[in-house]
Amino acid sequence: SRHDISDENWAIIGPMLAKFSMETRGWKRKDDRLMFNAILWIMKTGAPWRDLHPELGPWKTVHKCFLEWARLEVRDDILRMLSINADPEAIILMPPLLSCTGTVPAQKGHFNHDVGRSKGGLATKIHAVVDALGNPLRIHLTAGNVHDIVPACGLIECLLAEKLLADRAYTANKLFALAERQSHEVAIPPVKGILLQREYATHAYKERHLVECFFAKIKSFRRAATRYDKLSITFKASVMLAAMNYLETFPSYFLTLSQKVKIGLENIF
Repeated sequence: SRHDISDENWAIIGPMLAKFSMETRGWKRKDDRLMFNAILWIMKTGAPWRDLHPELGPWKTVHKCFLEWARLEVRDDILRMLSINADPEAIILMPPLLSCTGTVPAQKGHFNHDVGRSKGGLATKIHAVVDALGNPLRIHLTAGNVHDIVPACGLIECLLAEKLLADRAYTANKLFALAERQSHEVAIPPVKGILLQREYATHAYKERHLVECFFAKIKSFRRAATRYDKLSITFKASVMLAAMNYLETFPSYFLTLSQKVKIGLENIF
């Protein structure tokens, strides 16, 4: 199927999923890759779980597997490992992708599941930070009425990189202070209309399109572009599964230490 994960990406993701499967009770699945491909088919087409093609397995089994991986936060651990071995040239923040909700009701208080009302109606914002190759490092969800700067510091905290690229929406003193503590060269254009126009690296700022390309890729997954999940944890799992399916130059993340030293990447550590 054209929706299946590639052999190169599965060679890395497969052992991680197998490790989490061993920690759960009950009968062990014979083929995690079949379950993963079935979940990708649902994410890509946006079909209801009950409409899953029989060749991909029983829909109840696949849905249970998806909930199991979502609750164990498998996707967070995979992206956390990738962030350790990311390309250190730059990290890029992007104004979030606004995912309109399909049938998810907004609720008051703590149980709003990251759903808020914006100009377009009820929506969820997908915030992301990528490395210099365009690979996702961290993904965070907020309600549609939350400003972009609110989760920005948490997204870049403890990430090693030479440059920090973002647009004018991330012009904030607290973000600049955090970038300075982490030795990031900030490439964020100043807000128009102010008297003191801060200088920034215009040439490096052109590479910000990488995070836009990342969002363009995951928008091909209908369950990421439009939110059909009520729970925030399941919608975030859908977004991250879409993100992991589009990793670029995946094997370069897992070079040995000697190989990293040879190509001059000692500053990753």
